[in-house]
Amino acid sequence: MTPPVLTAKSMILIIGAGTWGCSAALHLARRGYENIQVLDPFDVPSPIAAGNDVNKIMEHKEVKDSHKDPKSVAFATCTRAALKGWKTDPVFSPFFHETGVIVSGSTPEIIQHIKEGEIDPAQGNFIALDNAEDFRKTMPSGVLTGEFPGWKGWFSPKDAGWIHARKAMVSAYTEAKRLGVRFTTGTPHGKVVSLIHQNGDVSGAQTADGTIHRADYTILAAGAGSDQLLDFKKQLRPTAWTLCHISMTPEEAQKYRNLPVLFNVAKGFFMEPDEDKHELKICDEHPGYCNFVKDPQHAGEKRSVPFAKHQIPLEAEARARSFLRETMPHLAERPLSFARICWDTDTVDRAFLIDRHPEYPSLLVAVGGSGNGAMQMPSIGGFIADALEGKLQEELKTVVRWRPETAIERDWNSTQGRFGGPDRVMDFQDVKNNEWTCIGSGEYKL
Repeated sequence: MTPPVLTAKSMILIIGAGTWGCSAALHLARRGYENIQVLDPFDVPSPIAAGNDVNKIMEHKEVKDSHKDPKSVAFATCTRAALKGWKTDPVFSPFFHETGVIVSGSTPEIIQHIKEGEIDPAQGNFIALDNAEDFRKTMPSGVLTGEFPGWKGWFSPKDAGWIHARKAMVSAYTEAKRLGVRFTTGTPHGKVVSLIHQNGDVSGAQTADGTIHRADYTILAAGAGSDQLLDFKKQLRPTAWTLCHISMTPEEAQKYRNLPVLFNVAKGFFMEPDEDKHELKICDEHPGYCNFVKDPQHAGEKRSVPFAKHQIPLEAEARARSFLRETMPHLAERPLSFARICWDTDTVDRAFLIDRHPEYPSLLVAVGGSGNGAMQMPSIGGFIADALEGKLQEELKTVVRWRPETAIERDWNSTQGRFGGPDRVMDFQDVKNNEWTCIGSGEYKL
């Protein structure tokens, strides 16, 4: 089937108002498309969106000569464009903090992995950190009080730092609305329950209130929920990570401002306190959690099905506190003020998936952030728009194509090159009801 001609008047429907959905809406509106509607079951910022977060890591590294494979080149192309957006686009630049990033490890195996795959001093301004005192010197006195047992790291002060993901997403949403994009959010009006199939193509979506939203082109950018609306042939695995906050006094928050991100690839990371609530975010690092159930959407096959919870397993809290004991033991026993699980979607090779569907020419998929989606916010919508217009640059097009051949007999338990925790993918089905934190309340259904 031949899709309709794409014009400025074409009706474009975007499913998902998270990081990528808002970015796509903004870029399409900037290109002059006049009829754009975005659907989402929650108001922006959605409580279940991965980008609804006080901070995310942002860093750009050029590709090492020894790693110039197509996937690495494509990823560097994306982060280079994102960095430019974070620095120059007024919609996003207020929310980028170029404080630098420390990448570190604390076992010989992990340290060697970083040397071989993460660090190239010839192509960046890296400062080696060989002992606890070196780490402490990267931050004001009294911040890093730990012993850093066995740690070695590299500090990159340029083209790296953190982004206020939530504020950036709201900024993109606000500007897209100003440019005429229509957002229909909340349940049931914005909750998509199915795609509309007509004459061998996709012609829009139906929401929970029974409304059929017709479109010339549909963009599926619903993050971890995308797999529930379309058969991705096992290309997507919803995977979750865990984060928590501890409260700081205004005086402490001021002392902890403008700190570099401290990231141990097998232990966890932290960034400076949120300027609004004075809460310090800590994440324990691990290969991720899945929620493996028999999924009726896929003929009862075992699949990871996302759910939302503003709590984390007690084992994740313990790992976060272990990370603090090695870096900032003076904070390690403070009560948690907030916690949540944060879903993303892994492709088999952790490359993005941005392509026209091979069977439904009017459907574009824009999914598979694979842990690196939020940092792409200023520019990913431009690449999505390029794919819709059929002019995505070749070095990206080959890598982010629809590629079910990579998922044949997929190992759902693959760690996908990640470390930490028990060094395996964990299953929320193994976490008992009494093995979760109890911080306030708040559970959201997808």
